[in-house]
Amino acid sequence: MHHPEENPWKTTSEQVVYDNPWIKLTEYQVINPSGNPGIYGKVHYKNLAIGVLPLDDHLNTYLVGQYRFVLGQYSWEMPEGGGIIGIDPIESAKRELLEETGLKAEMWTEIQRLHLSNSVSDELSILFVARGLQQFEAEPEDTEQLIIKKLPFEQVYQMVCKGEITDAMTVAAVLKVKLLLLENKL
Repeated sequence: MHHPEENPWKTTSEQVVYDNPWIKLTEYQVINPSGNPGIYGKVHYKNLAIGVLPLDDHLNTYLVGQYRFVLGQYSWEMPEGGGIIGIDPIESAKRELLEETGLKAEMWTEIQRLHLSNSVSDELSILFVARGLQQFEAEPEDTEQLIIKKLPFEQVYQMVCKGEITDAMTVAAVLKVKLLLLENKL
């Protein structure tokens, strides 16, 4: 029996199936933990996933609405985007917040790190709360058609609780911020 933290999987071969500037898909031939042959696919993300929950002095936050191609549906979520690995994630967070909402913040707090779908990908997400907000002009990317909504944080929390917001990073950030507010830690 393996120690619980040792890798019980044995890789016998691997093949890159797809590769672009953002992701790489590799298929592995493996011997699984029970000793049987099998396959495993891994999506490697070439960037960090960055999420920012802006929170103003009146406990309002800002959601970004956009049509998500992969889901085939409209999604409300906090400002999010990719962060280049090797660059301080807070710099990517500042860029995303400005691009998507036109907001700049004086205070930044990292609140959570999580893996978004660890059965098939290695994508690491880093979540921030931004406070001390000032409004400037948004600078969305040409692939983004965004609608920005300023809402009371409590309303956004209720949207998460009702399943109206399904974006994993937004759900995690809103629940964490709710907890931090209840504990007077934010």
